[in-house]
Amino acid sequence: MTTTAPLTHTPFDSGVPAAARDFSVEGRVVLITGAAQGIGRELARQFAAAGALAVIADLNLDKAESVAEEISNAGGKGLAVQVDVADEVSVQAMVDSVISTWGRIDVLINNASIFAAIEKGPFDEIPLSQWEKVLKVNVTGSYLCVRAVADHMRKAGFGRIINISSDSVTRGVPNYLHYVTSKSALIGMTNALARELGGYGITVNCVRPGMIATEVERTVNPTIEVRERAASQQCIPRGMVPTDLVGVMFFLTTPASAFITGQTIACDGGYTHSS
Repeated sequence: MTTTAPLTHTPFDSGVPAAARDFSVEGRVVLITGAAQGIGRELARQFAAAGALAVIADLNLDKAESVAEEISNAGGKGLAVQVDVADEVSVQAMVDSVISTWGRIDVLINNASIFAAIEKGPFDEIPLSQWEKVLKVNVTGSYLCVRAVADHMRKAGFGRIINISSDSVTRGVPNYLHYVTSKSALIGMTNALARELGGYGITVNCVRPGMIATEVERTVNPTIEVRERAASQQCIPRGMVPTDLVGVMFFLTTPASAFITGQTIACDGGYTHSS
């Protein structure tokens, strides 16, 4: 675990052009939930490599600490924090820990969700307990995280909140109604929060990735044929990997995107455009 003294919001000297500052994430405290593996891990690594202070928040503390160590070994700054995003007390403890260590939270990326271990099946055969668990983590968890960081961002007059949805929302993927419903809810949440927080210098946006390959094992893994068919329907006909998300995520966390809020941006190789 690496700590450092809080930085100011603009850690540049006066000789750096304003345009360069506007597109930089250097010195930003970026809180990423579900960051011990998959998309979250790659985002934490990339933000830290670009000079941000990455918070690796995850239910699995051992894996989170491993990512923080990986970042530290590469010369970056990372802080591992254990959190159960579906638990209000745990979320508040996470935020308190970050504030105690780095003094502020500039960016929240709501990445934590239940998907890899999800059981697929017809909508009327999904156990109610699983339906409620998926919505509690994927929707309520994101809500609790926003609620916990919002006051700190209001006081700072700056904040970037990014919810991660899924292209399954537009594709209407069958046998995953609990997951698709939860990711649809994040789009509505984004729109409403943007209205409530815009006056405080806080933007709220949503990114909708396509089918993405990570190291995380799923209960049901897509076959090679399914992946190839999905890629063939994209304008950019190749499989998506976590680094494909980095550019849009960086942009949405910087001052350069200050007038963009309440938007859902597809990052899917043009699948949505071509469908």
